[in-house]
Amino acid sequence: MQNPIVILPGIGGSGDDHWQSIWEGRWRAENRKVVRLSPPNWDEPGLEDWLVALDDALKHIGEEPAVLVAHSLSCLLVAHWAAQRADKASDQVLGAFLVAVPDPDGPAFPSQAASFQSVPRDPLPFATLLVGSQNDPYGAVDYVKRCAQDWRAACVMAGALGHINTASNLGDWPQGQDLLTAFCAGLTSHCHFGTGL
Repeated sequence: MQNPIVILPGIGGSGDDHWQSIWEGRWRAENRKVVRLSPPNWDEPGLEDWLVALDDALKHIGEEPAVLVAHSLSCLLVAHWAAQRADKASDQVLGAFLVAVPDPDGPAFPSQAASFQSVPRDPLPFATLLVGSQNDPYGAVDYVKRCAQDWRAACVMAGALGHINTASNLGDWPQGQDLLTAFCAGLTSHCHFGTGL
């Protein structure tokens, strides 16, 4: 038995060469239960639309709590969702794997994602691991560590990997696979991803 997974790409969605898409394809080939966030607009993200899309993804999963695998803007989505759905968040989500958290007050943050600003700082009601990069143009190391502290999350700096996206040329990102496997091993014996993932 394996916990279902919700893939949460950032702005623009994750293309075919993005590690999220590669992992998703592998999980689907292994008949694992995977749902991908499907907001109305990837390029002009609205927080309310994305919150509803996450609700819909979790409804599609069913009653078993899911593991969220989020990148970039969707890391902020998870914080907003947890704050606004506090009554049910811990029942629906077993853990969150948040990669490349962007700083909404940073100079590189996209203006079209302004509705995601004012990020909640409350502790997240489920186990969380933040994975950051030492040279991420969208989120400095200090910001990522501050988010981890506020959200009561574990934090790993994975090296100089840029924004940990397609441009980082990570392929299926084995380091990330190992981090996710270790994270899930600490959640429950039911959350595992088999050999290598």
